[in-house]
Parts: sequence; C-alpha cells; structure tokens
Amino acid sequence: MVTALLLCIIFIVVSLTGAAGSSQFSAMFVFGDSLVDDGNNNYLNSLAKANYVPYGIDFFEGPTGRFCNGKTIIDFLGELLGLPYLPAFTSTFTKGTNIFNGVNYASAGAGILDESGRQLGNRFTLSQQVQNFETTLSQLKSQMDEEELSQYLAKSLVVMIIGSNDYLNNYLLPLLYTTSSKYKPKDYADLLISHYTHQILALQRLGLRKFLLAGVGPLGCIPNQLVTGLPLSGKCVSFVNDIVGLFNKQLGSLVNQLNANHSGAIFVYGNTYGVFTDILNNPSNYGFRVTDRGCCGIGRNQGQISCPPLFIPCLTRDQYVFWDAFHPTQAVNEIIAQRAYSGSPSDCYPINVKQMAYV
Repeated sequence: MVTALLLCIIFIVVSLTGAAGSSQFSAMFVFGDSLVDDGNNNYLNSLAKANYVPYGIDFFEGPTGRFCNGKTIIDFLGELLGLPYLPAFTSTFTKGTNIFNGVNYASAGAGILDESGRQLGNRFTLSQQVQNFETTLSQLKSQMDEEELSQYLAKSLVVMIIGSNDYLNNYLLPLLYTTSSKYKPKDYADLLISHYTHQILALQRLGLRKFLLAGVGPLGCIPNQLVTGLPLSGKCVSFVNDIVGLFNKQLGSLVNQLNANHSGAIFVYGNTYGVFTDILNNPSNYGFRVTDRGCCGIGRNQGQISCPPLFIPCLTRDQYVFWDAFHPTQAVNEIIAQRAYSGSPSDCYPINVKQMAYV
C-alpha cells in the first residue's frame, strides 16, 4: 500500500516537472536480442546476422547488423532522449569509440536462458551481456572517480528487451529443446522470470538504478508463426500468444515486487504486447495496410525464409507492420519507442521513460 502511494506521488510529480524540464539520462545501456541488436553479431559465428543488403535499406549507414529496414526501437528512443546512436559492445574496443553515452549489448538469438538460440550458433546470452557490461564498467572506472561513476550510473537508463527467443528458439521447438516437455507454460514462465530477476539484480548491484523492462510481443502474430498453419485464416496463433501472456503477466508482477523491495531504484514495465496488438487490430489508425506478411521474405506470408541476401523487398515499407519473418519495420519501432517514452500507464507502468528521467 505504501509502495503504491509512493509510486502515485512520483507519477504526479514527474508529470508536472516533465512538462517544463529538460533533464537527460547520463547514458543508455541496452540488453536484449535481435529486436535491438545493432551489430554485435556481425563478427560472431552465427546464423543470426543482418549485416547485408537489404537490411538497413532505409538506414543512413546501410546494413549495420540491425534486423530492420531502418531504425530500431533503441535508435528512436535515443533520439527522443537526445542521445546519439549507441555503439555495439563489440566495437567499444576500437580506439576513439565513445562509451559515455551508453553501449548496446544486445545479441541476435539471445535469450534469458543460456541455452535459448543455441542452434543459431554463437551469441551473447543475457548472462554474457551482463558480464560484458562489467567490462564496460571497468573502462569507465579508469576514467571517472568513484562518486562521479556512482552518480553517472544512477542517472543512466537500462533498457532490457529479451524473452522472444526463449519461446521461438526454445520452448516452441520441441524437436531441438526439451523445455516444453519438462515445463507447463506457467512453470516455464516462472523459470524465465527467476533467471531474469537474477540478471536484473546483478545490474542493480553494479550501480544501475533505472530499468525499462519490455514485455514480449504477440509472437503468435509474426509471419514466422503464421506459416505454421496453426492459425485460422487471418488470425494469430492463440496458443503462442497465450503462453507469452503468462510471461508478461509475471514480468508485470516482478516490476511491482522490485519497486517494493528496492526503494532507491525504479523499474518500469513496457507493455510491448499491448501496443503491438493495438497496431495489428487497428492498422489503418497508424497508416499500415499489411499486417500478416513480411516485407522481405520468401514463402507463405513471406515468412518461411526470412529476408535472404540481395532479396528485393517490398516498396511500400512504411505500410507494412513486419519487415521480415520475425521483426517489425522501422515504422512500428518508432511507434513503440514513442509510447515507451511518453505513453500512458497502460503503455508503460507505473511511469513512462520521459518521467523516469526526473525520478
């Protein structure tokens, strides 16, 4: 009850100050999978890569390793926060790379569980991404004194967008993984949340204090799942969305728990599922015309083979919800970033990213 009251007070205060202030986060540190990877997999021995044409067709640098036609959610969110594009962790050892505005550790194929995505080859799992942050922290310690570093970390934003591969490249692949035979959907969600909590708190113990934890989107609606033949025509795979919903519900509860137990930090749940579902249910409201197939891909729903090299994608990319078999277009990424930044509590709970800057 006390926690709920405090969060309510914070919400009111930051709503009032947010209109007039111009505070910035010190930096942004990103952990996740291919939805936000900006090049960490480029030099890994992995099948999960996007450093080739037509990826990046609408990005000013061309193909960089982003799994999109253009900007990712993180690119758009950084623009809203006044931060430059973040370097991939693997590029931070290059002389002259600026790490003071933050670093992106996300890796395509990564999951909360270390085993998720292993059939795709090498990737930085979430636990490895946390270790990679410790490497960055060592670099920062050599350039800041203890007090400066403590304040810098406390005012930095952590964005964690992960969990999709624990379903798409684990639980939903029974021929390759045993998790679906070992765990009922609810128990599997509990397992994921337990592992996730461990990594979140590891980052909190290292000095980070502001966390945006994004839920998993409606995976049953992506072209990769529509090609399975399980959904009715024009429908999503309800079973997949149902089990993802269990994870999201647990993640929302975790946010409440973390806020109650760690008064010096703020944890926010990003309702990616809700925002994405609204786009799919009301595409014309957002300017979209195509919701059930990828802009770049081969086969049924353009989702059986996902955007091979040199493939010619659709021309009206901003009218498509999905770029390839798994990932949204930059047009969708912009909407999700905007809703995370300034959306209502139904989009970001208990406060949005803009308001987090004032806490």
